[in-house]
Amino acid sequence: MDQLPIFVNVRGRKVILVGEGDAADAKRRLIERAGGHCVDAGNADAVLAFVAIEDEDEALGSAADLKARGLLVNVVDRPDQCDFTTPAVVDRQPVLVAVGTGGASAGMAKAIRQRIETILPQNLGALANAVAHARDAIRSKWPLAADRRRALDQAFAAGGSLDPFQSHGPAAIETWLDQDDAAQPSRLVEIPLLSGNADDLTLLTARLLGEADYVFHDSNIPGAILNRARADAVRHEGAPPTPAPEGLVLYLRLPSASG
Repeated sequence: MDQLPIFVNVRGRKVILVGEGDAADAKRRLIERAGGHCVDAGNADAVLAFVAIEDEDEALGSAADLKARGLLVNVVDRPDQCDFTTPAVVDRQPVLVAVGTGGASAGMAKAIRQRIETILPQNLGALANAVAHARDAIRSKWPLAADRRRALDQAFAAGGSLDPFQSHGPAAIETWLDQDDAAQPSRLVEIPLLSGNADDLTLLTARLLGEADYVFHDSNIPGAILNRARADAVRHEGAPPTPAPEGLVLYLRLPSASG
């Protein structure tokens, strides 16, 4: 991963925009859509800066001046000069899906965004807001954080009560909370991998990696596979202890080349 994906809150804040023309207009729309206020390069209160100037020397000079002031700068059409890039965005407020290519191809990012647009329900944002409003009720039903996360993982899974890829009515959260289904109990799942290629992961293995609390693994498991696990999952090289820790515990095995 060459960039750290983050979402920056610019609502009500000032963002420098330098330049004119179509590219500058596009950045202006993006900034204002996110609730930011476009200001000129002399503003001392800005949090970010965009440079949309066609002339190479002028663009690089403007970017250098802004960077010297400690600002993070996006230089349009010059990814090697950018401190950050702006992704293609699928907007289901408050759910945002950002597709970035590190500046390699805006056209590719757009094509991927358009594909994602077709599979995400329009009322996904309403579901997210309903989950947020039910936070206290969810916490009350599952006081332990691990149980709460597993219950939500079950609900959001494909075919689950709150599957985000399905359309849900306004009572979906209440219906889910009224169910008697308990969160999945702690369990250990041993997974013999097909190969060291992350593209060979089964859908089930990929889902389990995204849900696991602990990932134990043999030393020959590639990083590309381990990185499919949740960022906050605890990782250990070697076999899991007996008894295994509480929660969803995975043990990834990969046959040796000689095996």
